[in-house]
Amino acid sequence: MKIVLNGEPRDVRAATLSELLEECGFSGRVATAVNEEFVPSSLRIARKLAVGDRVEVVSPMQGG
Repeated sequence: MKIVLNGEPRDVRAATLSELLEECGFSGRVATAVNEEFVPSSLRIARKLAVGDRVEVVSPMQGG
């Protein structure tokens, strides 16, 4: 399925946001959004992806 991940077109096999994070190697604490809507970690397993979805994955940074 073709999606946009962090601004880059990507072809993935994942059907849910949780599967996408695993497939793309994201680990640890990250923030996620699909089509500009925040998705809390507790809902990622149920959040289905569709062709053309825009997914953003952001890792928190320390410092100031």
